[in-house]
Amino acid sequence: MMMAVDGRIDCDMTAQLTGVDHYYATLKAIDAPTRISGRVTAQTELTTGETFRGPAGAQSSKPGFAKNQTAASYNVVLDTRGTLLWPNDAGQSQPHLIITSEQASQAYLDYLTKQQISWIVAGKTQIDLAQAMNVLGDEFHVERLAIVGGGKLDGGFLDAGLIDEISLLIGVGVDGRVNQPTVFDGRPADRKPLPLKLKAVQSFDDGAVWLRYLAQ
Repeated sequence: MMMAVDGRIDCDMTAQLTGVDHYYATLKAIDAPTRISGRVTAQTELTTGETFRGPAGAQSSKPGFAKNQTAASYNVVLDTRGTLLWPNDAGQSQPHLIITSEQASQAYLDYLTKQQISWIVAGKTQIDLAQAMNVLGDEFHVERLAIVGGGKLDGGFLDAGLIDEISLLIGVGVDGRVNQPTVFDGRPADRKPLPLKLKAVQSFDDGAVWLRYLAQ
């Protein structure tokens, strides 16, 4: 994750910071080729922005999965209601894998299968992250992944106890604007902070700093 000194992570903002050129090198260095993002990030950066419109009264989905592609790594996207449209994934070296809840319709899952995109359904009204990660590991053989979505996605994984390492590239600048996303967000107010252990610090000649922490 890249952020400004004040912890804000808006992509358009961080793209303007000195140090952004180190982002993909630091991401590669943590050895987590499978990457996971949320619906908003995916809709902005990975799709055309169009949404799926299924038939009226479509049947809801049930827990399960479909392995429509086999690969060494995946681009995983959380899409709770099953709304994003995708190009056909045939022949992709790092195919998409969509995780939804039972709020997604069976028609949407059929659409994903037609597009040769793998999917996992976990959770009734919200995605059950722990269940989804178990399926991802057991059935798709993903042992390690990098969360590259927004603060609420990071906060959800943090709250579920599914984060073992935090990698932060701090760009040389401050945002300071109101209502901007931060690295972790959305946890209930009664949650306690997660203790960390410093793993490594690397500074760059341009002033950027890369921090790595292990969850305790």
